[in-house]
Amino acid sequence: MITRTFRNAGLVVALSAVGLAGCSSYIKREEFDSTIADLRATDQKLQSQIDSLSQKHDALVTQLAGRVRVETGAHFATGDATLNDQDKPLLDDFARVVKESHSDALITVEGFTDPAGSAAANRRLGLQRAQAVRDYLVSSGLGAEQVRAVSYGEDQNRQVRAGAVGEGGRDNRRVSLVVDYAGVAQQNAAAAPETSG
Repeated sequence: MITRTFRNAGLVVALSAVGLAGCSSYIKREEFDSTIADLRATDQKLQSQIDSLSQKHDALVTQLAGRVRVETGAHFATGDATLNDQDKPLLDDFARVVKESHSDALITVEGFTDPAGSAAANRRLGLQRAQAVRDYLVSSGLGAEQVRAVSYGEDQNRQVRAGAVGEGGRDNRRVSLVVDYAGVAQQNAAAAPETSG
């Protein structure tokens, strides 16, 4: 019994020594907490800005597994990929927020269609819609490398109004903006001291 106690005590001391020796290469708790706090602040700032856009432009915003999805008011006529003028103010505001506060964000523009027509044609049309919005965001100042376009066409699990076409399928003929990576929030340029090099 005494031998087992000494053996257990020796094991505890050995494990403690190994644990302490390994700790020298780990990040300090204060640095970890600070980094986590910065990431949370960046996420909250982006969410606040997206919520503001949502209220201003009546866009539906949802957050899924760390991603922010903006179901825009950009809708399209049947068989058409032309961006309407009434959809541009939301896109302008979205591009401004990303450019000013999250200049290294990664944005995916998702294109959708109603189920009228063939699946292949709808996949192409969804991509044309996504590319039209992507091109507009790039022309509004976002970097071409940070905005990508994808199509889900008529995928049933992505339809807002399952099976609806024509006027009833308007909600299916849309794009969504997904902030896949918010990037690091930029500090207010006026608050940062200027340095010369």
